[in-house]
Amino acid sequence: MMVIQDVMAALSEAAGPVVKVLVKGDHSKVIVLGFKKGMTLREHQTAVTTRLVVIEGQVNYFSADGNVMMNKFDDLEIPVNVPHSVQALDESICFLIQGS
Repeated sequence: MMVIQDVMAALSEAAGPVVKVLVKGDHSKVIVLGFKKGMTLREHQTAVTTRLVVIEGQVNYFSADGNVMMNKFDDLEIPVNVPHSVQALDESICFLIQGS
């Protein structure tokens, strides 16, 4: 199964971000997020250590600490239990790496 290609294909019909699990282990998970330009992953929190990695495109990461514009290959640690959201400035593919 080609998870990243599946996410990209699903974007053409999607009204919001496309989310699929790439890898799941006992204590970790890698999630693929696909965005069309202008899509927003609404504000939420994570209960586990998470790193956001931009694989393609450009996104804005928003939290109470301000916003960070992220480009291809940028990565950022998302603090546990901190409300945040992500908005795509371009068609984008991101990885969320969760756990240890």
